[in-house]
Amino acid sequence: MTDRPPRNRQELYDRIARGGRDEVIFEEMVRLGFWSADQPAPLDPPDEVRRTTELRERLAQLRDQASRLQNLAALERELKKRRMAESMRRRAETKQRRLGERAARRAATAERKTRELTYLGPGVSAGLGPGPSSGPSSGPSSGPSTGSDPSSVLGPGADRRTSDAARLAAQRLPLASTAGELAALMTLPLGQLRFLAFAREVSTTTHYRRFTIPKRDGSERVISAPLPRLKRAQHWILEHILEPIALADPAHGFVRGRSTVTNATPHVGAAIVINVDLKDFFPTVTYARVKGMFGKLGYSEEIATVLGLLCTEPDIAETQLDGIAYFVARGPRRLPQGAPTSPAITNVLCRRFDRRIAGWAAQHGFRYTRYADDLTLSTRDGDAKVGSALAFLRKVVVAEGFAVHPDKIRVVRKGRRQEVTGVVVNERPAVVRAELRRFRALLYQIDKDGPAGKRWGHGGDVLAAALGFASYVAMVDPTKGAALRTQVLALRARFAAKR
Repeated sequence: MTDRPPRNRQELYDRIARGGRDEVIFEEMVRLGFWSADQPAPLDPPDEVRRTTELRERLAQLRDQASRLQNLAALERELKKRRMAESMRRRAETKQRRLGERAARRAATAERKTRELTYLGPGVSAGLGPGPSSGPSSGPSSGPSTGSDPSSVLGPGADRRTSDAARLAAQRLPLASTAGELAALMTLPLGQLRFLAFAREVSTTTHYRRFTIPKRDGSERVISAPLPRLKRAQHWILEHILEPIALADPAHGFVRGRSTVTNATPHVGAAIVINVDLKDFFPTVTYARVKGMFGKLGYSEEIATVLGLLCTEPDIAETQLDGIAYFVARGPRRLPQGAPTSPAITNVLCRRFDRRIAGWAAQHGFRYTRYADDLTLSTRDGDAKVGSALAFLRKVVVAEGFAVHPDKIRVVRKGRRQEVTGVVVNERPAVVRAELRRFRALLYQIDKDGPAGKRWGHGGDVLAAALGFASYVAMVDPTKGAALRTQVLALRARFAAKR
């Protein structure tokens, strides 16, 4: 309420517009003294006047809203535009968040790869990294596993990254539980260990040089010779893990201090000599068996996986595409013939195999030795049951996951030339006479005409090959071998002076 009159007509109009005509009249009546301010109005109460004013203001607001609601299509477009903008904002936020999460995961994975081997190829990576193992235990001397990747060599619930320290110490083997620890022991960067162990189905690189050499039967043997980096890693495994393991007494092949001569000597003077060769000896031993063997020694799932991969290789087919050489894996991983670790691994795997046959042989009057895949049984009893010996031998061979070569079973009785790993054993260890005659003829021809155009065995340098054979003869028969070595050394000195 104001206590002064309007100063002009416009101010009066403004007051009427704000409060309404009745309100202005009532206020002027009170100001001019026509009505008391503390008494109700005779006709329209001030409250009703004010209420009317409020309703008019509300009605004006509703009219304004109604005017906007008249254009519903425009309102819908505006709402849709707002929703689209909000959706795009949320989508952009989600995209940025996911990009950040992916970048964080990539960074974490890259950082983890500097410390761990988390993946080494399809079908062989289940045992890598921490976590409980759930697969069955796999022993080293059991038959071949039916699975391509045994998930555990430790037993249910075991930690994949914990080796059995007590068992390794008892065998004087180096302790390592993780790939990082193994790489440190081998003085290799973890990245190089990953590169050497990775199981590739198709690759433009290979860790082996493959070639063939002729066999005695005219066929060819495929040799897979490891390239220098892998060869150094395999030699470390051979020296520090495989060679310290105690082997069964009958094993003579690729064992320090033993040879074809020590393998043949126990059979000298036998009445019957039985020779049996195993078929596809190295290829029979698959990755699953090798991994199981390392696990049985006490190594963790992770270490057994890495060592198994370093020591095995699948058959490889080399193909060319657009001028690039690709190496394609064919079949399961197995022991390569030519790797320094392969013979030692078979010796470890055959410990129970050798003990079973040796135990039977001792009970039945036989002697047993093994040089790699060449098994020999002999007896001084001319009436011994050879059929029973062969039947037992076949039974054990099959039970241990190998196979007898059907074309390489020889039974030689006294009176015929008896050979064991190339050494004649009828009366004493000796070299085959025909071989000695050919060798002496070679030395005569070299003495007469010189070494040009002459060969011995598969070697290129005939005098070097001749010295090697003379040394072999000296190992079998020291007296004859010493004379032959003296003759070869004299020829070498003579022809070296003429060069």
